[in-house]
Parts: sequence; C-alpha cells; structure tokens
Amino acid sequence: MLARVDQADGAHLKLAEALSLAAARHDGNPTVRRVWLACGFTPLHLVTYLKARALTSRREALDIRTGVFGDLPGNLALATADKPAECAVIVEWADLDPRLGFRHAGGWGPSLTRDIESEAGRQIDRLIRAIAALAETSAVALCGPTLPLPPIGHTAPSQETAFELRLRAAAASFLARAADIQGVRVLSQAQLALESPAGERLDAAMDLATGFPYTVPHTDSLAKLLIQALFPPPAKKGLITDLDDTFWRGIVGEVGVEGVCWDLQNHAQHHGLYQQFLAALAERGVLIAVASKNDPALVAQALGRSDLLAPQHLLFPVEVSWGAKSAAVSRILSAWNIAASDVVFVDDSPMEAAEVQAAHPDMTCLAFPRSQPGRVPELLRRLRDLFGRQHLVEEDRLRAASLRGAEAFRQESGAAAPDEFLSGLHGTVTIDFTTRASDPRALELINKTNQFNLNGRRITEGEWRIHLAAEGSFLAVVSYEDKFGPLGKIAVVTGTTRDGAVAVSHWVMSCRAFSRRIEHHTLDRLLAHFAADRVELDYCPTERNGPLSDFLRSFTELPACAATVVITAGIFEERRPALPHAVRGIGNGSDRNATSGMLLEGVP
Repeated sequence: MLARVDQADGAHLKLAEALSLAAARHDGNPTVRRVWLACGFTPLHLVTYLKARALTSRREALDIRTGVFGDLPGNLALATADKPAECAVIVEWADLDPRLGFRHAGGWGPSLTRDIESEAGRQIDRLIRAIAALAETSAVALCGPTLPLPPIGHTAPSQETAFELRLRAAAASFLARAADIQGVRVLSQAQLALESPAGERLDAAMDLATGFPYTVPHTDSLAKLLIQALFPPPAKKGLITDLDDTFWRGIVGEVGVEGVCWDLQNHAQHHGLYQQFLAALAERGVLIAVASKNDPALVAQALGRSDLLAPQHLLFPVEVSWGAKSAAVSRILSAWNIAASDVVFVDDSPMEAAEVQAAHPDMTCLAFPRSQPGRVPELLRRLRDLFGRQHLVEEDRLRAASLRGAEAFRQESGAAAPDEFLSGLHGTVTIDFTTRASDPRALELINKTNQFNLNGRRITEGEWRIHLAAEGSFLAVVSYEDKFGPLGKIAVVTGTTRDGAVAVSHWVMSCRAFSRRIEHHTLDRLLAHFAADRVELDYCPTERNGPLSDFLRSFTELPACAATVVITAGIFEERRPALPHAVRGIGNGSDRNATSGMLLEGVP
C-alpha cells in the first residue's frame, strides 16, 4: 500500500464538462448559495466554471448574480445593495481605462499616456471605495489584471516602457490597498501564473465577438482560485515530522550527532529549507511534533544543537522509540487532542508513510524528497496550501505553550479533589460581548473546533458578517487564563435574543480549555447578561462532539437527532457545579465574581 499524497488537481475542466456539472442535479440536494460576480466584461463561461468548480470542490450549487457590461463600479454598487455573503471581483486593464482594452478605439498614441495614467489612478480610487463598502457585509475575492496590456508602448516588446511599468505599479498598489481591507482576499498572481501561463490567457477573437476575453483553460484556472479564495478549506493544525533524511540529512545513529546536516556546504540545503519552513509554521501557531524510530539519547543531543533552524523548543511532543511510527503518531494526537484529519505527516520513507496512513486514514501524508532537492519548493508550496490561514491572531503564539501547560494541568488535576484543584488555579474567565466581525478569532474557532461544538455547522466569512449585522444578534468571545498561563480566546457563543430567551446558533470551545468548567461560567454569564429565563440551543449530534453532548446531558435529556435543546435558568442553577473562577464581562452590564457572586464595578 502506498501512502496517499494529497495534491491539488491540476487538470483543466473542458467546457462541455463544466457545462454538464453546472447544469446537473447532484445527490444530496446541495445548498444553493447566492454569489455575486462583479466584472466589467461579459461573464459568459466564467459563470459556468464558477458553478462547476463549486460543485467539484464543495458539492455546493451557486446562484451567480452579475451586473452590466462595461461598468465595474456600478456592478460593485449593485452587489453591495444586494448584500451577498460572497462576491468575486475581477479587475482587468480595461476597467481602469477602456483604452487599455481591445474593444475600445480611443487611441494609443504617446500623447495619451499621461491622460490614461491619470484616469487609471482616479478609477483605482473609486474601486477601492466601492470594494471597501462591499466588504463591510460580504467576503470578497479580488483578482487584479490577468490579461496582457495592449501594444501601447513605443519600444520593442522585449523592453518595458516607463509608462507600462507605472501602470503595473499602480495595479500592484491597488491590490495592496485592497488586501488591507478586512474581508478582502486578493488572488495570488504567482499561483495563477503556475496554472495559467500569461501567454495563454487572452482569446482575442472571443473578446471582439462577445466581450468575453478569456481562453477556456484560463477561465477554469481563474474560477478554481476564486472558489478557493471565497470558500477556503479549514487550515491544518499540526505537522508531525520524521528526523533522519527528512528534518536533517543523514541517519543520526550511523553518522553521529555532529554528522547530521542541513546546510549548503554539505549539499543538504533542502533539509535546511524544510527546517526553516517548520519554524515559520510554528511561529504562526502550527503545532510541530517529531515521530522518529531512533535512539532517544542521540536524538536529544542532536535536537540540542544550537545551529538548528527549527530549534528544539518549537517541537512538542518529541516521540522517539523503536516502535511503530503509527503508535508514536497516536500518542502525539492524544497529547495535542486533535483529530488525524487536522494533521500532516512528513517522512522520506514510503513504507513508514504507508504504515501511518493505514493506521490514520484521515491524515494527510506527504513524502519528503530526500534524493530530489529540486522538489522541495513544491513540497513547501503544498504545505503552505494546507496550513494557509487568512489571519494570524494572538492565540497562535500561545498555542504551543498552552499545550505544555495542559500537560502540567493534567498531572496536578489527578492529585486533588476537583473543586479544590479548580479553585487553586486562580483562573479568570473574560467574556467579551463587544467583539464584532472585525475579530477573526471568533470565526476561526467556529470553523475549526469539533469536540465542543453545538452542531458542527461551518459558516463562511460572508455569512458571518450578515449574521452579526442582523437585528438581535449577539456574539460572546470567551478568554481564559490561570496559574498555568493564558489560553487566549478559547470559546465563542453566538445567536439571537428574543422574548426572554437566548437562542444559540453556534457554541464552540477549544479542547485546550476542557475540564476547567469554563462552559458552566459561560452559560451562567449568558443568562445573567441578557436577564434571560432560558437558553435555546440549536443542537445536532456529530461524530466528534461528544464532550459538548456530555455537558448538555448534565442539564437535560438530548435527542438522537438535530433539535432545539432548552435549558432554563432554574435547572441550570439547580444542577450546575461550583463555579471556581473570577469572571470579567466586557460590554453592557456589570462584571461579577463567580466565586462570591459579588459585582465588580469598574473592572475594565
């Protein structure tokens, strides 16, 4: 059995295939999602390919709305008024000035270049304002110019003119400004170039005949990247790496601690690049662990070398033994308390990768190309794809340290009575009712948390913005810290309030916060904050939300299928355990100390 190596599908869909997919009815009755496509050209085949790629990657049908030909700012205004959850925006050169397209006869003489530059600058400012307005309620995938400029320069094609360079710089500046707008995701021109060479994008005959400027392969590539940007898959959480001939070159048991290498002088720079990338992932909050068949003492010495590019303190846990790799991987997953599907395993040995894959079929296993250094950039691009995230937040920095603290927590928790132990943590729960869509951590938690998850339902950024803008909606973001250190923002509750009830549509909590009664504090605070007599929970059992289900069962019986579960304030007060932590509320209302019931006035 060979290890399964996940790869992005590089094959293009033929137009007939895309038309068939877009028109077909699929089993499972996929959700129809309204999406806007804002562009200045005739959308034609791009609508078809967007629908096809949404079905192949997400099994989701799209209802795509478009505007009118030749008026991109106007189409952005129409999209903003319609308030879709998602909007794809494509800006081509002709949208900055019609004279930069092939369907306009406005002149290309040298006397017009200054005027074209000025008009492009004014149009860029208009587009920035329109995109910012759209992004207030919608997730926006933005693509900058992909087509060649017309032959407007006075030099031979082998040489750029200053005018063309200034236009390209203006376009790059436009995309950089747009990328700073929250909710806007700018497509990678470098990735697009890998999938669609620049010289194979323009279909001049189609452009002149219909106003649709793209070749079919370019249309497919663009549609695929737009769908990926609008609906990014959840990022992986952890990477488990082999050591010998992967993390470093050489087998430490044969060449010794000083014999393993990862530098250019020893023809091992590809291992150094891998270490460097792992260190960058760790800095972004990705968990990095080691699973190696080796001598523990030798590995400890080698990982203690001061010239490592991914130092030992970034690696946790380090599982070194002569047992099966799959068993070591199981222990790492247990220490991290995350699922195999959230983890990537990297090893140079196909046999070891196959053994791990057989034991953990949901894990992504990638081969390290020890004998093909030129393929390492391809591996690093794949890892960037698997671990790519829209935002970096403070909790990323805390994650690895909190896992080490969790180990100390587990050791101490078994040595004392629960109430006494939890009171001795000197914990503080902070519940923030003022956080809105500008905080990316809340949505991240909803879309990556599984075990303490009310119903397992994911939500896109556009849907998130629409939900939070709705009348009566609320958002509570919960942070926690105790003597073992801060965990950061570890729980989210959101929904609506009505008629004395708190209707909860999503409630998630990180597994790092388990066994501290934070969920009890959260429910207590929800009832108090809204002066509610009950909480109505949109519950659905999943394969992985057992911890959430166990919590709810302590207050009520649970149905076997999706249903609204009600917990009254009286039942909660009667059955809840002691609340051991101080609680600080941010937002409307006073703060209270849960241990004493005191109101803490003036606490920030």
